[in-house]
Amino acid sequence: MIEPRYRQQTLYEQALVSFMPDYKKVLWEPWMLKVDEVLEADALVEIVHKAMQQRHRQSGTRGRKGHPAEVVLRMLVLKHLKNWSYEALEKEVRPNLVYREFARIGGETVPDAKTMVRWGKALGPEVIRQIHEKVVEASQQTRVVKGNKLRVDTTVVETNIHYPTDSGLLGDGVRVLTRTLKRIEQEAGKVGTRLRSRVRSVKHRLIEISRAAKGRGQQAQEKIERGYQKLMETTRQVVRQAKTFVEEVASGLKQATTPLGAIRLKVWVEQLKHFSQLTERVLEQTKARLIDGNTHFPNKLLSLFEEHTEAIRKGKAAKPTEFGKMVKIQEADHQIITDYAVFAKRPVDADLLLPSIETHANLLDRLPHLVAADAGFFSSDNQTKAQEKGVEKLAVPNKKTRNKAQWAHQRQRWFRRAQRWRVGCEGRISVLKRKHGLLRCRYHGMEGMERWVGLGAIANNLIQIGKRLAQKPAQA
Repeated sequence: MIEPRYRQQTLYEQALVSFMPDYKKVLWEPWMLKVDEVLEADALVEIVHKAMQQRHRQSGTRGRKGHPAEVVLRMLVLKHLKNWSYEALEKEVRPNLVYREFARIGGETVPDAKTMVRWGKALGPEVIRQIHEKVVEASQQTRVVKGNKLRVDTTVVETNIHYPTDSGLLGDGVRVLTRTLKRIEQEAGKVGTRLRSRVRSVKHRLIEISRAAKGRGQQAQEKIERGYQKLMETTRQVVRQAKTFVEEVASGLKQATTPLGAIRLKVWVEQLKHFSQLTERVLEQTKARLIDGNTHFPNKLLSLFEEHTEAIRKGKAAKPTEFGKMVKIQEADHQIITDYAVFAKRPVDADLLLPSIETHANLLDRLPHLVAADAGFFSSDNQTKAQEKGVEKLAVPNKKTRNKAQWAHQRQRWFRRAQRWRVGCEGRISVLKRKHGLLRCRYHGMEGMERWVGLGAIANNLIQIGKRLAQKPAQA
């Protein structure tokens, strides 16, 4: 059973209040006190409470009591505020008085890492977006955000994969298929087709290809091709064996001995089907590159485990190609991220400007007075339609123009100031990557990517709101 909050204080909390009534002011940082006030809102707790009640049919009324929705919200926020893993979160909160009180755990038991993983999955991307919108609304109510300005930029959040090579992907396919085949044989017994492990052979082929790739010239290239041909043939044999096992389980030749084993067998068969299809895709793209010389194979698979991964080139000298998903970050006043978006397919930056202005107007109930973005967002259509919407100043440079009037427009003082302010968006993206984990997504799948980016944006906003509000009394 899930409740919104703990109903009463424990003896531990009562003793703490009586011993040190002002312990929060003594032990907490000023910005944390303000963030604590923002997270106290009933609307935020209610969003999480509804999501947790939907995990099972009667989660809200039956079963033993779980941790309240308020604890769920605050633990996940704290995780991304500090950029910890679930294991580190559990380890840090357990002995720390400040973190226990911030997460509203007090003297209760700290949830373990596996429990918090399930919490994260229960709060899907839609719930995270609702929380983000409520935090943006809180920033507007506390007058941290006015909505006069808007800046927008895109970046790449990498998925948690190794560098994708055809040989590495084939090796992954063989390893996963063989591991699943072993589990099926252990459950069903040695009946029907016997498993033949080819993992060792594949490892030798991978080493051969790796060593040959260090060489140069025609001879090294021939060694690489021979290694790939052997590797592909071995992989095909493993895929054929996986299909044979699937057929034998379907025909009843391979059967489980217990009801639980039958459930496991069904899951493993689905895994075989899934990874066999992916491995066949890797075989196709490897053949196209090696034999046909086609390096632009459509819908190239870059990971067996994060299938949504794209290869994106952003023109960086240090990292020409990044493997992940394109993300849009748009900000208003005082570094508050008003909206974020994770794209299934990489869009053109210019197509994002007008929707960003509309989103800003819907969230903050006003059009921005100033809109700033880099040259990738420029188009004459954007310039015309933004002015028609009522945007007074649009600072998006056109570096390819030869029009003297356009160059004169871009050299105006307000335009140059707006571009200097726009550069702060790149700094905000850097902070998100270094401080809140957006350099690499640790959650699985496309939904995991959306949750990861959303929680990072929420953590950033809470810190900025807390710091801004903590400075106001000093300025007064």
